[in-house]
Amino acid sequence: RAYVVSDTGHEALTSDYGHLASEALSFLEATAGPEAVTAFARARVAKLEARYAAELSSITDPGDRVETLVSLLSRDGFDASARPIGIPGSGAPLTGIQLCQGHCPVQTVAAAFPQFCDAEAEAFSRLLGVHVQRLATLAHGDHVCTTFIPTSTPETTEAS
Repeated sequence: RAYVVSDTGHEALTSDYGHLASEALSFLEATAGPEAVTAFARARVAKLEARYAAELSSITDPGDRVETLVSLLSRDGFDASARPIGIPGSGAPLTGIQLCQGHCPVQTVAAAFPQFCDAEAEAFSRLLGVHVQRLATLAHGDHVCTTFIPTSTPETTEAS
């Protein structure tokens, strides 16, 4: 079995850091503009991306790269998992891997500033070398953060 922390659990585990961070980002947005918040979110995620890129650099298999990313995210407190979607060669219009994150350290802040979720998805695309699609986020009130990572499309399946 796998469990995720409920909203009530998140509230019980957190301090007022999320509120303070949201206030600071609101101030930044009001004084320097929304692009300053976006720049901060990208800079924050860039640090994770640089660490992850170093550990992913020698891995060439796409599935192994995703599994390693899951490990790295889990190590950093995101409680990540992955599962295949669709069956390659079955004629499914799209197959891939669903990356889920059951915990988000910046969930409270990302609820007010989705730039954090966007920056993370952009980093996943760069790290995995494919365009990924964010389907759900804890910050938006969903049960988990979910990202679809394509492994084949009708075009790549037909070309095979």
